[in-house]
Amino acid sequence: MIVDFHTHIFPEKIAVKTIEKLEKKADVKAYLDGRESSLIRSMEQAGVSVSVILPVVTTPQQFETVNRFAAQLNEKYEGKDIRLLSFGGIHPDSADYKKDLREIKHLGLQGIKLHPDYQNTFFDDIRYKRILDYASQLGLVCVTHAGIDIGYPDNVRCTVASIINVLEEVAPEKLVLAHYGGFKLWEEVEREIAGRDVYLDTAYTADLIADEVFLKILKKHGADKILFATDSPWSGQAESLEHIRRLVEDQGDRERILGVNAQGLVKI
Repeated sequence: MIVDFHTHIFPEKIAVKTIEKLEKKADVKAYLDGRESSLIRSMEQAGVSVSVILPVVTTPQQFETVNRFAAQLNEKYEGKDIRLLSFGGIHPDSADYKKDLREIKHLGLQGIKLHPDYQNTFFDDIRYKRILDYASQLGLVCVTHAGIDIGYPDNVRCTVASIINVLEEVAPEKLVLAHYGGFKLWEEVEREIAGRDVYLDTAYTADLIADEVFLKILKKHGADKILFATDSPWSGQAESLEHIRRLVEDQGDRERILGVNAQGLVKI
């Protein structure tokens, strides 16, 4: 089973326009148009069994809509051979973060996505620390964007230093750092984060990270806490799979990265 631990889709009526808007902001071209059907077609072509959907709540008012959509998506795909598995989302300005996290748990969502840049909050802000701590108590997986965001390159809100602060003060049990620990901060990730008790996903790294840096992080961190991910629609699933298969020679390590580790984190 191949699990893509980091993907995005949007409701049908806004998907194409949302992707077009984000393409302009980041000055990049997406592989897909953000629609559910496009991701399913990509999975079929690449041989991906499960794609984890990571919604971002950009205002507290979006909480109910985003998480209801996530729960409905999970219900639709439960038991299917090719499956979308959505996490929930929460904003750091939530009026009652504990209530919101309990609601996410009640909806059957197995994790949350945080995005310091899109939520305009530094990762080691007390609001995120509280969310991460309580989410850990509830057994929720927490995925955060890490490193530079190409849409907000001048103000990095999830730096390596802030990640270390959170790891040492909160010690979240199931924290996943997207983009291999920190997008375009990979040499610092290798020095300061690799080897710590945290998961790294490989989203949006294919053809962007130097082979030798990727392998140095893999060797130091170990394959047991690395998750295959693409950031689809921003990377191609087939292309990203080829990147992992080319670089990770050990079959056991490759299987752990491509799906075994994900199955240990979430119920699939």
